[in-house]
Amino acid sequence: MTTPRVAATPQSAQRRDVEAKPIQVGLLGIGTVGGGTFKVLQRNQEEIRRRAGRSIDITMVADLDVARARSIVGEGIEVVSDARQVIANPAIDIVIELIGGYGIARTLVLEAIAAGKHVVTANKALLAVHGSEIFAAAREQGVVVAFEAAVAGGIPIIKALREGLTANRIEWIAGIINGTTNFILSEMRSKGLDFAEVLKEAQRLGYAEADPTFDIEGVDAAHKVTIMSAIAFGVPVQFDKAHVEGITKLSATDIKYAEQLGYRIKLLGITKRREHGIELRVHPTLIPSKRLIANVEGAMNAVVVQGDAVGTTLYYGKGAGAEPTASAVVADLVDITRLHTADPDHRVPHLAFQASELKDTPILPIGEVVTAFYLRLCVSDEPGVLSRITTILADHDISIDALLQRESAEGERQTDVIILTHDTVEGRMRDAIGKMQALPTVLAPIVSLRKEELA
Repeated sequence: MTTPRVAATPQSAQRRDVEAKPIQVGLLGIGTVGGGTFKVLQRNQEEIRRRAGRSIDITMVADLDVARARSIVGEGIEVVSDARQVIANPAIDIVIELIGGYGIARTLVLEAIAAGKHVVTANKALLAVHGSEIFAAAREQGVVVAFEAAVAGGIPIIKALREGLTANRIEWIAGIINGTTNFILSEMRSKGLDFAEVLKEAQRLGYAEADPTFDIEGVDAAHKVTIMSAIAFGVPVQFDKAHVEGITKLSATDIKYAEQLGYRIKLLGITKRREHGIELRVHPTLIPSKRLIANVEGAMNAVVVQGDAVGTTLYYGKGAGAEPTASAVVADLVDITRLHTADPDHRVPHLAFQASELKDTPILPIGEVVTAFYLRLCVSDEPGVLSRITTILADHDISIDALLQRESAEGERQTDVIILTHDTVEGRMRDAIGKMQALPTVLAPIVSLRKEELA
């Protein structure tokens, strides 16, 4: 029996023609990541075509250094100095923004969206500050803004949160999401050096920028955890409400004491669901050395996600670099190519939750955060000192988990007392520290660091 052949409809024939046509991409900025993206697309072109169903071709590049850009992409690709020429080109389907920063990048991304272009960006700062505006504009135009490369480089953490863990109620996320600071802390721990010495070495080796402020002050990590928090909990991006501390004041002494107590210090981006709001914070944190994330060394990144159904999951890999970040950029290109002709209402929402379902859940001020603490007090070596300190903690309903008192050397009249507490409200701890600092037997500013068990 012969199966009857069904004639193709004009619509299906049109769809096949569209699907056969290569996706044309315009690249804004061909620095480290842009060059890596071009290289990966060229090298893995056939594999990518088989996965996407169509070829993906960078056909136009904008960069202020036209000569250098031409030397990277070679012949056959149009290179211009004005990014708006790329946006204005009707043949361009997707614009990749790799310029960085809050200023011209925001303007160009919004102009690309207004022109009906899909956008891929690695710009975490832009999305953390202006994400709500950008995503709203994209919804209005029916285009996609994809940003896997904005958080943790080549680790597919955005896709995991938006899609892989969509059945879960996310409880918390904690991540080492800045390779520069993790390299510095790893070196401080392994070599016993202070921050300033290791920073110079990190700059010499290329792990830290000439101006490393965004990294070492925690701002870069805060941009990234802000984006993850919005996706995890279905809230707008709210970078301005994040609590941010860097590692510049961290000493080798505290890293050593933490090690003796079974902990390692990492700069963590943390976001947690609480009964009355969401915690959103970046700061140096003591983590039990037996946790996998505590053993992430060098410039590597890792993110731990706690979901109610799946439990604890860990995502580990390179958080920066030309090709690791390009891996995420190209993955976004493939996703958009697959969805290019799809109904916008059937695409995965930018922040995982439907736009109408985003909640204005408050970000808790740091004084309302609940965590445990590490305290180091330099005190007079005399009777009754420890009793007065523990009394103040007890008066503030703060219980002690562990205590270490360093024996003073012969002739010394002062010593260090190290205290680990159980969970308490931060505001209560601040009050207790103020009372302890006022004691005449406390001889130096008290060092306090937060501690997370991540269990």
